[in-house]
Amino acid sequence: MPADARPSVSASALAGTVAITKPGQGSAAAVASDARAGAGESESESDDKTNGRAERVTAESRQRKLRQMLRQCDRVLLMDFDLLAMNDWPDNYTLAGARRNRDLWLFSALLAAVVFLGGLAGLVPAWVAGGGFGAFVMILLHGVPAVRRIYTSKPSYLDLLVTRQRMLREAKRHAEHLEGASGLIWQCAQMSDFNPALRNSRFSYLLRLSESRVLPRQLTRREHVRLYLIYLLEAEKAYSRVQEAFFEGNQNAIDHGWQDVVAEPVPRT
Repeated sequence: MPADARPSVSASALAGTVAITKPGQGSAAAVASDARAGAGESESESDDKTNGRAERVTAESRQRKLRQMLRQCDRVLLMDFDLLAMNDWPDNYTLAGARRNRDLWLFSALLAAVVFLGGLAGLVPAWVAGGGFGAFVMILLHGVPAVRRIYTSKPSYLDLLVTRQRMLREAKRHAEHLEGASGLIWQCAQMSDFNPALRNSRFSYLLRLSESRVLPRQLTRREHVRLYLIYLLEAEKAYSRVQEAFFEGNQNAIDHGWQDVVAEPVPRT
């Protein structure tokens, strides 16, 4: 064999040659990979902390808003349903019957008085005039409340009017107590998200009066008082839902360990 001859190496042998890396090159790549993984985990943890902080701020703001609603609208729980419902309100039929009886009483008294005066003028005999005078006195006595209660338990027309005025006056006084100095139902309007019925347009007039602090004085009819009562009932429903949402928010804050978010409603004074 010639001296300058070299053993030939096939291409397949070259293809199967294993690449040899420099010392330290593999460990550096592993460190870089670990660094990238650590950076990704740090970014993920940072995002989680940011999201958790934003969620905490949102929860705290919501709890503060709910607490304010509960504090401003807690007087709705003082509502006296029977006083505002006025179930004993004399109806128009009863009032019409009492008015008819009153007119009959007045006509009878006037007729007896005419007969008596006719006797004084000599137009009728004396005994007729005397009978007219006696009838006039008896009719007048029947109009006296103490005497009238002896023979009938039905209220007179005047009694029914007094009853209406008394019930309306008591309802207005109670509404004034509920409204206070800040206007109750006007403040309860902010709970409309928990009860859409509070947005009904039929309550808009009452809301304007409450905002102007003149609502109790404008409750001059039973229909106004009943409408006010309906709004208070709807506001009471909304208040219960706000209270439930507030306690659920407190429980959620406790579960997440947000002790500064947990709050209690301000006690009513």
